[in-house]
Amino acid sequence: MVMKTFLAQLDTARIERAIGDAEKLTSGELRVVFRPDKVADATALARSEFARLGMTATRERNAVLILVAPDARQFAIFGDSGVHAKCGDGFWRDVAAAMEGHFRAGRHTDAIVEGVARAGELLAREFPRRSDDRDELPNTVVTEPPPPPVI
Repeated sequence: MVMKTFLAQLDTARIERAIGDAEKLTSGELRVVFRPDKVADATALARSEFARLGMTATRERNAVLILVAPDARQFAIFGDSGVHAKCGDGFWRDVAAAMEGHFRAGRHTDAIVEGVARAGELLAREFPRRSDDRDELPNTVVTEPPPPPVI
């Protein structure tokens, strides 16, 4: 599927509401990124985007990124070290399996909202919202590739 068509079918406002709703219950941060790349390894791209978006700078290392590469028909969920220490690989496999079912059925927005909700539940349980919490990262969906490097 071409990225443009994929994005046209998404309800990005619903995804951004899901991110905001999840973050009301946690000090954790969630981001969703769509990339047009035909990647061989979505997890490696997610790790790179995670760093590029400054997601390693959260106070408790409790950010989660969901990356979707529609042209490659791949997605990845990447959690920072603080999150991964609390949940392990099994949690990520379960979230990915739940999302995959929606993707296969053509319910792309539902897939992403499901991933956000499940990651948000983990974050709320392991990193509950504190009185001094602030929203450290934007909740907007990222749809543009990064700018080219300056030489």
